[in-house]
Amino acid sequence: MFNLFKKKTKIEKLDDQYRKLLAESHKLSKVNRMLSDSKFVEANEIAKQIEELKMSNN
Repeated sequence: MFNLFKKKTKIEKLDDQYRKLLAESHKLSKVNRMLSDSKFVEANEIAKQIEELKMSNN
């Protein structure tokens, strides 16, 4: 019905974390380029994990 008690999958959790890191990277890009780049690298590592999980599920 509303999926209030549905648990998130590992991929959904990683996707949320990935989106947060990209948003934070974008905000930091206007202030501190070095921190922005480090957040972007973290986001890319999470993207790799997501791809690996998707490949292993198929």
